[in-house]
Amino acid sequence: MHPRLLLSLPLSLLLACTARAAAPVESVGRFELDRYAGQWHEIAHLPVSFQKKCVADITASYRLRADGRISVLNRCRTGDGGMIEAEGVARPVSGHPGRLQVRFAPDWLSWLPWAWADYWVIALDPDYQWAMVGEPGRRYLWILSRTPSMDAALLERLKRQAADMGYDLAPLKVMAPVD
Repeated sequence: MHPRLLLSLPLSLLLACTARAAAPVESVGRFELDRYAGQWHEIAHLPVSFQKKCVADITASYRLRADGRISVLNRCRTGDGGMIEAEGVARPVSGHPGRLQVRFAPDWLSWLPWAWADYWVIALDPDYQWAMVGEPGRRYLWILSRTPSMDAALLERLKRQAADMGYDLAPLKVMAPVD
């Protein structure tokens, strides 16, 4: 084999692997906000600083508002048995079904771009019984269910789907019962 070919082979394999990992995360193509509204139970998530005190009973509730935005209420049980909650607001991203931007910062900071975080529904049950939420940088991932537990086979399927999208699932925390 030619020496240049020997040197280029590892480089081309590395570029192919990098290209696969760098494939963009896509939101779902069909999304009905009114069907998505309501309460969701968190089954699993990638660790994030704002959830570090949460140990169980993690929920997210979405309520449609008259102004076209969505009220968000996140709650969880802490290690001492207490409950903490965070209220926020979400707004749809025009022209992109399944994409929202969420803000937990005060209203007076809403004009700052960094106050809003991407919230993309990247997998969704046709009957809106489970959802997987992420963002294009793959830092955040949540697996949600309308019920407080999830079938183990379904969770494994969603984890494979997230891994195929390039998510590193090594730190994934399962926070709810899996049947």
